[in-house]
Amino acid sequence: MDPNQNTQPKITGRFLLPLRSDAQGEPFTLDVDFEIPGRGVTGIFGPSGSGKTTLLRCIAGLQRCEHASLQVNGRHWQTADDGRTPLAVHRRPLGYVFQQPSLFPHLTAAGNLAFARKRAAQKVTADEYDKIVALMGIAPLLEQRPHALSGGEQQRVAIARALLVKPEILLMDEPLAALDHMRKREILPYLEQLHRTLNIPILYVTHAVEEIARLADHVLLMENGRIHRAGPATELLSRTDFPVPLGDDLGILLDAVVTTRDPEWNLMQVQFGGDTDTLWLRDSGEACGDRIRVRILARDVSLTRSEDQDSSILNRLPMRVQEISADADPAMVLVRLRPLRSESAKASGIIARITRRSMHLLDLRENTAVWAQIKSVAIVR
Repeated sequence: MDPNQNTQPKITGRFLLPLRSDAQGEPFTLDVDFEIPGRGVTGIFGPSGSGKTTLLRCIAGLQRCEHASLQVNGRHWQTADDGRTPLAVHRRPLGYVFQQPSLFPHLTAAGNLAFARKRAAQKVTADEYDKIVALMGIAPLLEQRPHALSGGEQQRVAIARALLVKPEILLMDEPLAALDHMRKREILPYLEQLHRTLNIPILYVTHAVEEIARLADHVLLMENGRIHRAGPATELLSRTDFPVPLGDDLGILLDAVVTTRDPEWNLMQVQFGGDTDTLWLRDSGEACGDRIRVRILARDVSLTRSEDQDSSILNRLPMRVQEISADADPAMVLVRLRPLRSESAKASGIIARITRRSMHLLDLRENTAVWAQIKSVAIVR
């Protein structure tokens, strides 16, 4: 056992909250018990109506919950059944970013930031202010009023405003839900920068797999007011039995390290899972030794029984079939593969989504040796 296990920052909570019936007349109860890391991004993921926003509101104190306990990095915010009054909303050191930016329309962006700066529990220095403005890339927007800003720009100002209260935890409730695809692509790099820069926990509510894949270190998967599964994002999003249907988004996440750059072809090579297996990717500017996260979708993996060296596909890995399971589409199957050259339990496997006919023609079964041809690899962080 790690001797420092009990000293690691963490957030623990327990909420039991019966609510009124939903729109379909069904009773809804939030019943969750969780322990999550006190650093990094925890994605709270699940379909609409699963209780994600209710959980976030309970943590913030915006939703009253008598049968509750909450401890944030060693500090009790709420303790069940001990007679103590829960920490009031205005005394909880948190920042909250909603779906809608909710900026004060009569104030400029700078005026909105100044309002938050006055509310900070500790003085915000000029240097701290400038760093947050630079982090969110909003210096050119400071003299504009909200109506003159795009949705993505407004949300970046709202995030900066939440950070200027100097929170100990940042809560984000589907901050991209109200944005179109172009605005989402605009703001995602800023959220990734937040993840790399901030040393506080971020709880990020979403029902979008792409956002979880790009941002989350840890995931709480919610369903019907309960936490269905919890664990590292790279593990949960790499399961063939993921309880929320992912369709074409089914795949794996890999933590990898850049080992080689090839400027002649504008490519870089990464090693993943501590194995000898490597992948070639488009060079995105990372230095050798940098850690990145990559995503391989099951639909982008094809299988052959022997290596096809006449193919345009660069990434061909020798693998072994670990298991074959049914897909939501009756014409397809999911094939989980393990690296042929490694028997380590930590070795990183991949998933292929192929037709049942292909499975039959290749005579695939457990332990069959195959070559996985990976047509596309996405760098997500």
